[in-house]
Amino acid sequence: MVSAAPTNGAPVSEAATMTPPSSQEQQWSVDSVVSTLSTPLEANTTSPVPFFHLLERLKTTKREGWRRFNINHGESISDHMYRMSLLTMFAPPSLASRIDVQRCTRMALVHDMAEALVGDITPVDGVPKAEKSRREAETMDFICKSLLGRVPSAGTGEQIRAIWQEYEDGETLESKYVHDIDKVELLLQMVEYERAHEGAIDLQEFSYVATRIVLPEVKAWAEDILREREVFWEGIGRKHKAGLSDKLKSQQDEYYSSGPSAAKP
Repeated sequence: MVSAAPTNGAPVSEAATMTPPSSQEQQWSVDSVVSTLSTPLEANTTSPVPFFHLLERLKTTKREGWRRFNINHGESISDHMYRMSLLTMFAPPSLASRIDVQRCTRMALVHDMAEALVGDITPVDGVPKAEKSRREAETMDFICKSLLGRVPSAGTGEQIRAIWQEYEDGETLESKYVHDIDKVELLLQMVEYERAHEGAIDLQEFSYVATRIVLPEVKAWAEDILREREVFWEGIGRKHKAGLSDKLKSQQDEYYSSGPSAAKP
């Protein structure tokens, strides 16, 4: 997401990401978060049930960027990943012939899994990209090794870890497609929130992600969404804000530059 907000009853994993930047790197660890959970996660068991319980946190942890606009009952992380997963299945023929669509769908389902413990860190939270990547990698190691390592499921934990890393590295065509889908899903939600609030909120700053979409097939979808947005604002007789502040644009440019997690809104 593109902005932060007060925790206001957020799960402990979200609060753990919002300590002052100077102390974040020293304080955050998987163990420190897991130790605060009301129901302990049993590690190194042959049952997948502890992992199943962990997934519930993706259902209840909200995407943080919307909260600055007082959208406090918005989408959860799993809401976002569910629609993304469906979107991947609609790759146009010109793209579908070059990618493994089923792999893309699986990638969309796991790409934000680490946020079950890390929380949804946004570009304005003051967490360096390298530190964010460290937290997420440590979390995925915990999930895939400590929670799933002994589960007799033909290497499912290893598969999840590998496909998550592929997304993070962003080098394969499949990962580029899923990164683009990530942005399209954000654009859809942006327009839907503006419509739901009948123009009382202007989420223009989120439209920046459209400029970072790579594949032409996905760019076409983004253009359709932004045209819908223009029609909406014209229809209510108002104009939305134009562009970003210099400070926010700088934060966005840094966040979306090359490197781990570069394509996550």
